[in-house]
Amino acid sequence: VVAMAPLRFRLIPQITFLVRIALLLCSLVNVPNTSSLSSNASYQSPPFAGSGPRQVDMNKYNLPTDIIEQNWAANIIPDKVDGPAGGIFLGSQNDKEYFVDSITLQMPRPPLGTGLGIELAELAGGRDDGLGITVVSGLVEGGYVGSQLQSSFDLMPGDSIASISVARSVRGITGPGGNTRIGNLAEKDEVITAKTECLAYDATVDAIVNLPPPMNEEENIVFKVKRLRRKPIITVNVKYPPSENEEDAKLTLFAGENLRFGMLVRGLKVNDPLAKRFDTKNEGNCGAGGLCRTCSVSVVRGGNLLSPQKVAEKQMLEDNPRWRLACKAFVGYGMQEGDMTVHINPNQW
Repeated sequence: VVAMAPLRFRLIPQITFLVRIALLLCSLVNVPNTSSLSSNASYQSPPFAGSGPRQVDMNKYNLPTDIIEQNWAANIIPDKVDGPAGGIFLGSQNDKEYFVDSITLQMPRPPLGTGLGIELAELAGGRDDGLGITVVSGLVEGGYVGSQLQSSFDLMPGDSIASISVARSVRGITGPGGNTRIGNLAEKDEVITAKTECLAYDATVDAIVNLPPPMNEEENIVFKVKRLRRKPIITVNVKYPPSENEEDAKLTLFAGENLRFGMLVRGLKVNDPLAKRFDTKNEGNCGAGGLCRTCSVSVVRGGNLLSPQKVAEKQMLEDNPRWRLACKAFVGYGMQEGDMTVHINPNQW
C-alpha cells in the first residue's frame, strides 16, 4: 500500500487512498477476425463548449502521469429535469487548466485464453460500495491490447477506462411483433457494456470478467477511455487607443473561454463609449446579448484562434471585417493555441 496525493471525491466522504497494480487477465475470449487486427481510435468532438471541431493533434496536450494522478476527481452529478441522467463521473480538480477528454478504442476480442494485458492502478478505493478511481498504469509488453493499438498514444498511463463493451451480431428466429416462435432467421446487432467509471480496482475487474462469453468469431470490444489533458493556452495582447493613455495588457486565456468575459474578469475595460447599439442606434450596454457592439474589438493578429462568426454578428460588422463582438467570440477554436492581438475600442483608433 502506497500513500497517494489526496484526490477530490465530491460528496463521498472517507475515501481510502492506495495503489495496487496487477495484470488485467479476464475472460474476454474469442478468435479475432484477422482481417482487422488494428484498433480504431476516435475522439469526442468538441471536448467542451466554444472549442469547435479539433484541428490539431490532441496528444500535444497530454500531461505527465504524476500530474494526472494528483488531479483526477470523482464528481457526483445530480439528475436534471428533462436532461441527462446524473451519476458519478470523472473530473479534474483543476477545471481551469485541465479537462477530461473522451477516447473510443475498438478492436476484435482477444484469442481464446488470452488476457487483455492491461496494468491497472487503484488511486482511490477501500469503500464497501466499490466506488473509487482506477487508472491504467501500463501495458504488458507483447500483450494483446498493446499489439492492437495503432499508436502508443491510444491508451496511456493515467487513462481511466470508463466502460468496456462487447459488440456482436446475434441470430435468432423472429416474426411479426417480435414473436420468437415463427418467422425467418434474422441477425441484429447487440452491445453489452460493463461500466467501470469511478470504480475501485476489484469492482472494475469484476465488471469486466462478468461480460458474457463469446457467441461467434466476429465480436469486437469497445473501450471508452477518459484522459486528463491540459487546455490549450491563448495569449491575448490587448492594445488600447493612444488617446486613452491606458497601458497595454497581455492576458493568458484557456481554450473555450469567452473573449469578453475573459477580459472582464481580468480587470480590463471592453465597452467602447463611442459605439452605438445595433438595435436602437443609441448608447447602452446590452450585457453580452450581441446587440450593442460596445464590446467590439479589432483583431489585428490571430483571428483563426477565435470561433467563427455567426450570421447575426456578420451582418452587424459587415463594414468592418476585422472586428469581432467579444461577447460572441471564444478563444482556442479547434483546440488551437497561440498568440493574438486585439485593439480595444476600435471606434477610437
